[in-house]
Formats: sequence, structure tokens, C-alpha cells
Amino acid sequence: MEKSEPLISNDAVVFGLLMATLAFVFATSASKKAFWVKFYTYVPTVLLCYFIPAVFNSLGLISGESSNLYKVASRYLLPASLVLFTISIDLKGILRLGPKALTMFLAGSVGIMLGGPVALLIVGFFYPEIYSGTGADEIWRGLATIAGSWIGGGANQTAMLEVFGASPTLFGQMIAVDVLVANFWMAVLLYWAAKPEKLDKILKADTTAIYELRDRIAKHREGIMKIPSLGELMLILGFGFGVTGLSHLCADFLAPWFETNYPELNQYSLNSAFFWIVVIATTAGLLLSFTKARDLEGAGASRMGSVLLYVLVATIGMQMDLGAVLDNPILFLVGIVWMLFHVLIMILVAWLIKAPFFYVAVGSQANVGGAASAPIVASAFDPSLASVGVLLAVLGYALGTYGGYLSGLIMQAISAM
Repeated sequence: MEKSEPLISNDAVVFGLLMATLAFVFATSASKKAFWVKFYTYVPTVLLCYFIPAVFNSLGLISGESSNLYKVASRYLLPASLVLFTISIDLKGILRLGPKALTMFLAGSVGIMLGGPVALLIVGFFYPEIYSGTGADEIWRGLATIAGSWIGGGANQTAMLEVFGASPTLFGQMIAVDVLVANFWMAVLLYWAAKPEKLDKILKADTTAIYELRDRIAKHREGIMKIPSLGELMLILGFGFGVTGLSHLCADFLAPWFETNYPELNQYSLNSAFFWIVVIATTAGLLLSFTKARDLEGAGASRMGSVLLYVLVATIGMQMDLGAVLDNPILFLVGIVWMLFHVLIMILVAWLIKAPFFYVAVGSQANVGGAASAPIVASAFDPSLASVGVLLAVLGYALGTYGGYLSGLIMQAISAM
């Protein structure tokens, strides 16, 4: 059934509504009133930034499907925010975190890649009708797009859609599963990010390197912190959007070049302009961190990056149709089992290598949420750690199509049994 015309279709009005919503959330989260203090003790701020726009979309007030705001935010605001997050990064400090961060990220990728087939087997055993689809409506085709998304991101999800050819209806249902299950898991991570000591104790983790990095970055920030001048704010935006423009320029050349000359590399998203935009923006930000541009952190570079990122969060939320849960509830059961398997693998590996919960949360979100939310989860532990989430999320873009492709092939084999 086609969705009816939204009450508000003008993107300028929709954008104003989203910005007013973000202002309301952050104003109330900073309030000292007892009600709001207690409310935000249980409800993460970022969850509301997703959920309220999702309610607007589900009620027909706005339409994420017909709006261009997400495309604008993901293509312009996301790369600019990545530049501003990485411009003040302590790369040497992050490298000193050691192999545990990378190990946990890869454990998360394996958990997603194998979790889809495991969930399909378990749910299919109790509900064999899940295999009844034919052609473009075969369930494994849609699940493969979630695998691409949860290991990499939107570009990898689109790649899996093109490779396996899920129908528009099935893909729409998968988007709902993707967004709702992933957001619920992120809410859990954000809740525990506020008190990681309990889980670190269970995991018998050594958190020394993380706290050293946090303190070193905080000390650097305190030494350069100041009220920014207009010139410094313009410089921050100039770096962010200037590099974004450069990223688009390079991507417009690189994506079609790989498409034409090396089509066999399409499975690695090298023909995706979005992939190149994110990689180039992050790389440029890392290079700038070795220059005096790093001192722009004192004028609020990462705070400006957070503003841009939360606008993206709101536009992602408005893609979510809460009513889609009722369309095919079995799919959500698959998604939940899948996520539980991923979490089990992450916790098991963390316990074996005594990794801090920070690595569990950021390694998981770098897979499941990608560059849009991994920095948010990392910064929930401490704002100075956002760059760790950025770096791991970019690695996810490189692995997402490959892992999603393998997961899709395994699920195809299971469906054919």
C-alpha cells in the first residue's frame, strides 16, 4: 500500500522542524529540572534524535522517502564532520591502544557475517515459511543488504542490493529491520557507556591505555581552548566543507574510473562515490592533524563536527517507519537473533583477550552503525575518543561489501537446502 502524501513536504520546513527538535532535545538534556534529569538518566539523548523524527515520519507528518535532506546530510555534512573530528586526532596515541581495538572490530565483523546465516537457520527452523519467497522476494537477498550495512554502511548496503537484487518491497522491510534493531542496540551501548566500569570488571579488562589517551587529548584541548572568533569559526567551516568539496571532486573521477577499468573491484565499493568521499575526507582530516590546523580544536572543531553529525542523525531517523514492524514481524525476529549472535561473539572475544567495554561498544558500532554513529558511541565514553570510532568505521567501509557478499552467499546456500 502506498503511503499518503505527508502533511509537510517542503524540505525547508522539514529541516526547520528537525532543527527545532534537536534544539528541544539538547535543551532539555542540559536542564537541571528533576523531571528531565531523571528522564535522561534512562533515555539516551541520541536515541531521541533518531526516534522523534521517526515518529514524525510514521505519523505522516513528514516523509523521509520523498525528502532530499538525508542525501544532503550524508553527502555534505557527514564528510565535513569526519574532517572536523579527525583534524585534532592523536594518531600516535590511538596506535598505542594496541591490537585489541582492531581485534574487537574484526570480531564484530565476523559476528555479523556469520550471524545472518545462523539467525536464518534458527528462525527458519521454527518458521519455515520464511523460505517461501521467490525471485527478487527471496528472504536471503534482503538479508544480504543488512549484512553489507552492518559491516560497512549505506554504500555497502546499496552494493549488496545491486549484487543480489532484492525487490523494492523486500528492501524496504529490510531497511526497517536494519534501522530499528541497530538503533535499539545503540541505545543499549549508550546506556552502558555511562558506566563501563561494571562491565570492565567482569571482562577483567586493562583500561590504562584508553584513559591515558583520553587524558592526553583532554590536556591538549584545555591548553588551546578559547572562545572562538568569527574568523576561526569560518576557518573551521572552510576546512570542513573545503575538504568535502575536494572529496567530491576526487570521487567524481575515481568512482567511474574504477567502474570502467576495474569492474571486478566493484564488490569492494571502489565504484561507489560515497565510499571515496568518506575515505578521502577522513584521510585529509588525518593529514591535517599533523599541521597547525590541529589547534582549531581549541576553537571548537569537534563541537562543530558534532552539530553536523546530529543533523545527519535526525535525517536518518526520519527514514524510519515504526509501523513497518507490523509488515513482516518474522524479519525483526531474524534481526534480533542476528544481533544477539553478534553481541555474543563480541563479549566472548573481549573476555578472552581482556578487552575493555569501550572496544566492544566502538568495535560493534563501527560495524553496525558506521561513520554516522560510531563517533557518537565513542564520544559517549569521552568526547576526546570520538576519533577512534571514526577510524574503525572507515575500516568497515573497506570490509563491508566483502563481508556482506560472503554472508549473502552463505544465506543463499541455506535457503536452497
